[in-house]
Amino acid sequence: NLQLVESGGGSVEAGRSLRLSCVASGEFYRGYCMAWFRQAPGKEREGVGLITHSGSTEYPTSVKGRFTISEDSAKNTLYLQMNGLKPEDTAKYYCAAADMCGGPLRSLLNAPADFPYWGQGTLVTVSS
Repeated sequence: NLQLVESGGGSVEAGRSLRLSCVASGEFYRGYCMAWFRQAPGKEREGVGLITHSGSTEYPTSVKGRFTISEDSAKNTLYLQMNGLKPEDTAKYYCAAADMCGGPLRSLLNAPADFPYWGQGTLVTVSS
């Protein structure tokens, strides 16, 4: 089984930066499709960054240019660097994994049900 544990959330002022981390353990291999999702109260879960095993990345328009997803395979760790944070970025952020990136990457950002493995989430609060 694959376990994912996020960290790095917190409360910051608008314009500041945060870096989230997600450590994978258990039955992890580099072929996984890894992503960050977020969910704000009363809203659906949305993808904010995805990375394939070959290093291709995808972002929604709402965070493109501000968020960067990356991984350190030696540490089995996934990162999300978030710059220029806005109050609308306030949400609980989740790390997710799938056995493979099946289908268009942009579509996967809108398909949390395609990811069977999830962390417990880390809360990000951005004040104006």
